[in-house]
Amino acid sequence: MHFQEWLQSLRTSGGVRGPENKDFWSLVPSLPLSSSFSFSSLSLSPSSLLGIGALASFTAYWLVTRPRAMRPPCDLNAQSIPVQGEPNWRRSALLKDDVLLEFYYDDTRTAYDMFQRGLRVAGDGPCLGFRKPGEPYQWISYTEVAEQAQVLGSGLLGKGCQPNPEQLVGIFAQNRPEWIISELACYTFSMAVVPLYDTLGEEAMVHILNLGKAGILFFAASLLFLILLSFIRVCLLQPPQPQDLAVVCFTSGTTGTMCFYRSLCESSSTPTTLHDVSISYLPLAHMFERMIQVSMLCHGARVGFYQGDISLLMDDIKTLKPTLFPVVPRLLNRIYDKVSSVTSPLRRAVLHYAVRRKQAELSSGVVRNNSLWDRLVFNRIQANLGGNLRFILTASAPISPTVLSFLRATLGCLIFEGYGQTECTAGCTFSMPGDWSAGHVGAPLPCAMVKLIDIPDMNYYAKNGEGEICIRGHSVFRGYLKDEEKTTEVLDSDGWLHSGDVGQWLPNGTLRIIDRKKHIFKLSQGEYIAPEKIENVYMRCVPVLQVFVHGDSLQSHLIGIVVPDPEVFIDWVKERGIVGSYEELCQNPDVKKEVLEDMTAVGKEAGLKSFEQVKDLHLHPEMFSVSNGLLTPTLKTRRVDIYRVFQEQITNIKEIVDLHKSG
Repeated sequence: MHFQEWLQSLRTSGGVRGPENKDFWSLVPSLPLSSSFSFSSLSLSPSSLLGIGALASFTAYWLVTRPRAMRPPCDLNAQSIPVQGEPNWRRSALLKDDVLLEFYYDDTRTAYDMFQRGLRVAGDGPCLGFRKPGEPYQWISYTEVAEQAQVLGSGLLGKGCQPNPEQLVGIFAQNRPEWIISELACYTFSMAVVPLYDTLGEEAMVHILNLGKAGILFFAASLLFLILLSFIRVCLLQPPQPQDLAVVCFTSGTTGTMCFYRSLCESSSTPTTLHDVSISYLPLAHMFERMIQVSMLCHGARVGFYQGDISLLMDDIKTLKPTLFPVVPRLLNRIYDKVSSVTSPLRRAVLHYAVRRKQAELSSGVVRNNSLWDRLVFNRIQANLGGNLRFILTASAPISPTVLSFLRATLGCLIFEGYGQTECTAGCTFSMPGDWSAGHVGAPLPCAMVKLIDIPDMNYYAKNGEGEICIRGHSVFRGYLKDEEKTTEVLDSDGWLHSGDVGQWLPNGTLRIIDRKKHIFKLSQGEYIAPEKIENVYMRCVPVLQVFVHGDSLQSHLIGIVVPDPEVFIDWVKERGIVGSYEELCQNPDVKKEVLEDMTAVGKEAGLKSFEQVKDLHLHPEMFSVSNGLLTPTLKTRRVDIYRVFQEQITNIKEIVDLHKSG
């Protein structure tokens, strides 16, 4: 089965297998009964007949509802294949040969083409949804979106914008329908989009706008432009070409990643259908969210936007009832903590038993939401996410195998994990349907090749199946906007993107992220430290929501800045005999000791070496966030900024640790 065939079958089936009545009824004609058979000919007591009837009913129920394993699209023991003549390069097993997939559909070669395909499929069907507090979703149709985009684009030309990819147009707003209409207006007339966000700061935004010479900027207050659309003269369409610039993403400060229309088409295929619904809440400046949107619009599906307040997201989800839910691991961790934090011993025992039963089905390739355990134990959990989920896509950071396996069982839907960067248009690997094992990020997508290269300083060698992850393919970017120096740092002359992440090939051809080359530093004793790897381990601790690990070449030990999870922290500490408010507990030295011991135990279990364990920490009651400048819009840690904010606490902890060592 090749990639397009598999994708079509997955869209049709939805992945979650339900009852198959035809299998049961097909058995009836083959039962060994004569034409003269009747129950009256049997000399059985009424109680015996009742017993036989109960057994027959149970057997019939089992036959009708017994689970079916999903048919994987390839051999799950060989999900990627070495490229001929290049044993260190690997490509998807879904391909017929070493030629990478260029376009999923012959008639969709740009993001403009993809929306036009969705328009043909959906017609006047619902496209973009929004809601006011306490009200149902209202929908703008595909036809209305297309008309508004054309009129708005015509207005841009009337304001002096040029219909070519050198014309950059900024968009500065939260996720909302007008954001997408503004973007489509640009695509309709071959202009490129520059998404902006508030945490860039005034100086950085001015720099970006000047760098790209963006002549027009849409921002939240001016997105009332729809009122004026009827007064604009409509111009003839001037759609783009695949090689044209589509988006410039500034997700890492003032470095702009240039993404072309062809790249958007390469990376945007998800198993969505006309009937799917997605919730949009991740930043639209984030390429992961951009690709979800493009894929949904390509298939005539619906996109519902959250109200703009993350505290109301769960209410929006319950109201919208999405079938597709794109997430980051931090959100899945919070769901896991919430579900697994039951206090009653009986309820905890039932939950764990039900999870084990569902995980046993997962190991056989079965994913469903209609089992006895779903009805008795997991129904409420699934209802809190709308009750209609078919797919969850997680990316942007590693997720704990424990969390992933637990949620695959409890949520009863397909959960895929991917890996990539803005520079490769969001994704380059993706977990394979049918492979519900955890601890890896899947195999290469059909549009990309992946290789590992040596990192001698860190003792990683490609001959051992370990090294820095490099990506090549149609989805890889061509460079940073007007920054040749930074481009050559990550993109070599052969077109390979050097990710800075360290990977390991598993025997089944999937990729595991094991380390990070960037942000590496040495301790005073000469040991190399990859802080992000250590942070991902500590994130598995129950009381830990966020953690930042710091060290330098003048010190022999590591220090942690820890943000406790406010939803579980107070109860977790109370179980250890300490009470107080969230803020008081963060200042309590006994609490700090308990958290440090828990982190050390989890680190030891995960195989961290002694020098990789933090020796002391500071508990901080405020989350790292985009709004306070400690996370990027893609939810990556701003390490320099966190160090600057906590420099005083880090210095004090260093002095205390040094004092204890000298004593």
